[in-house]
Amino acid sequence: MRADSPTHRALRTVLALLLCIGFGAQAQQPRAWLDRDRIDEGGTVTLNIQSDQAGAVPDYAPLRADFDLGSQTSSRQVQWSNGDMTSRTLHGIALTPRRAGTLTLPPLRVGSGLTPPLTLQVAAVAGATDPGAARGNAAVFLETEVDDTTPYVQQSVGVVVRLYYASQLVSGELVLNTPEGASLQRVGEDRSLVRDVNGRRYNLVERRFLLIPERSGPLALAGARFDGRSAGGFFDDMFGGDGRLRARAPDRTLQVQAQPDAAPQPWLPLHDLRLRYTAAPEAGRAGEAATVVVEATALGATRAQFPELPVPDVGPTAQVFAEPPQYDETFSGTTPQLKLTRRYAIVPRQPGALTVPGLKMAWWDVKAGQARTATVPDLTLQVGAGSGAAAAPAPIALDTLSPLPGTPAGASTAVPIQPVQAAGRPWGWIAAAAGFAALWLVTLAIALGLGWRRRRGAPVAPRHLAGSPEVARPSLAALRQAMDVQGLDEVVAVLAGMAGVQTLEQVLEQLESPDQRAALVQMQRARWGGQGGDVAAARQALRRVFHDGPHWRPVDAPENNGLAPLYPSAR
Repeated sequence: MRADSPTHRALRTVLALLLCIGFGAQAQQPRAWLDRDRIDEGGTVTLNIQSDQAGAVPDYAPLRADFDLGSQTSSRQVQWSNGDMTSRTLHGIALTPRRAGTLTLPPLRVGSGLTPPLTLQVAAVAGATDPGAARGNAAVFLETEVDDTTPYVQQSVGVVVRLYYASQLVSGELVLNTPEGASLQRVGEDRSLVRDVNGRRYNLVERRFLLIPERSGPLALAGARFDGRSAGGFFDDMFGGDGRLRARAPDRTLQVQAQPDAAPQPWLPLHDLRLRYTAAPEAGRAGEAATVVVEATALGATRAQFPELPVPDVGPTAQVFAEPPQYDETFSGTTPQLKLTRRYAIVPRQPGALTVPGLKMAWWDVKAGQARTATVPDLTLQVGAGSGAAAAPAPIALDTLSPLPGTPAGASTAVPIQPVQAAGRPWGWIAAAAGFAALWLVTLAIALGLGWRRRRGAPVAPRHLAGSPEVARPSLAALRQAMDVQGLDEVVAVLAGMAGVQTLEQVLEQLESPDQRAALVQMQRARWGGQGGDVAAARQALRRVFHDGPHWRPVDAPENNGLAPLYPSAR
């Protein structure tokens, strides 16, 4: 074949085109490099990418598997060479490794090209869990404390993350990711402290979490991460001069144990459980409520996990009414702690000795790995006869009260009282009463003339106080204390004492405020487990309407007809 033949010329043309295409593709491939190929755990490295494609932006998503992505930069460079213009774009991103070891940066797409893969060596920091080891000169570092590294399934595990920083922070973010196979929630507010580590003073922030494993086996808890900025100072040079601070706590692995076959049900894994009485009467009266208060302190439990305290079974000789429990959730060191208080009203039906069985709760000791039972001893009440002529076997309803404002249609306003034995008509007393009535009419006629001379303007007082001897009555402070911390029986007793009466029905008759009367009826229904039995809501309603004290009905004042006195006073 001749060198200048048409076939030879065609082959040379095709080869030239292939070479041009190859060089063009090679020119379009972006470059990528790291500012260093070896760093310590918790450090930061910068990835640089240079591209000739105008408007092409790198896709950094594949890096998120092993790196935390930081700030990003972009700059454009234009060069002229032999009359030709060359444009390049330089991209930069700060990367923080999430683990130690040899990490590979995968190829990243930039427009139509791909960056080459890169390798980074990340050296583990010795003593990472000890703030006193290899941390004394760090501007910021983290530590994680777990109260139990071998918990049981559904056990509450306290996790405390501590952030140490030596310079003033302008901003920052502290993150602890939820591990797979468990639930994680933040508990309470952050605590700010100051602590010395290796002779250097650090500000310390403690953040608490509650971890609940959902299945047995290894549970990987990734280390907490911090990313923030300092206000500037000596340590800026250590972090690129921009005041940026980064830290990462070491990862932890928990070995979660399965629920034992012999564990009591309901399953309640705890560090400790104690029951005690805070109010335990020794005597009572038939038909009247005696208040018993039980307190449970559970170390390693939350309100959502803890079962309800049971109601004691006293049999047919008494009734038991339990109020809703009150909760207080705190931390004891790094372990969650729950304190629960519940009140019980014991109403004996008859005189004699009444035994109230002590409460029992089965739980699992996570430290000892065995079942335990928390108990309180039985109570024995010496029950005397009630205040009535005969003790009633059960409360009965009073139907003589008219419906109160705000009472739903068809709802009963009955309140429990003691029954009174029926008797025959006392004709002797009726005759005596008629005689007294006639004598009263004569006395009234005589007193009418004297009544005009009395001055008006006497202070308004409850009707039951008129003509009564002065006695010490409970104050408004005593009423507020009863509504806040005492039982509903004590609230009724204080109101009755303020009114100078004996029963709740008499208090209702003396009150003028419809809201206060309605609140008392609501309280009584909740007290005895009827409709609307929300004791907490009833107590709150009492505090609201009785905030400024009871509003009694005023004493009927003499009517002023506008006429001058029959006997004007001498001047």
